[in-house]
Amino acid sequence: EVQLVESGGGLVQAGESLRLSCAASGFDFEYYEVGWFRQAPEKELEGVATITDTDQKTKYADSVKGRFTISRDNAKNTAYLQMNDLRPEDTAVYHCAADGVVMLEVPDGQYEGWGQGTQVTVSS
Repeated sequence: EVQLVESGGGLVQAGESLRLSCAASGFDFEYYEVGWFRQAPEKELEGVATITDTDQKTKYADSVKGRFTISRDNAKNTAYLQMNDLRPEDTAVYHCAADGVVMLEVPDGQYEGWGQGTQVTVSS
């Protein structure tokens, strides 16, 4: 069973940083693509960043380019989202997803793995 557990969320002030973690279990993590998605109150789910499996190519939403960095440590079965220069508009529940293919443009892709989410709140 594919399981993903996010951690690292919290309440920060604008301009501060957070690092989210996504711990994976129950599948061969190194062969799966991983993505981070977020949903703000009363807004649709949106893609934030994705990373491929072996070559670790990354892709970002325009709104987070230059501020967020997605990475993975296959030896630890964990993916990360480093978030710098956080803004109030980054406030959302952040989910990680894993599957053979994870697409930034398809946030509701019913991916094989989907975490329960971690809350990130940025105050101004």
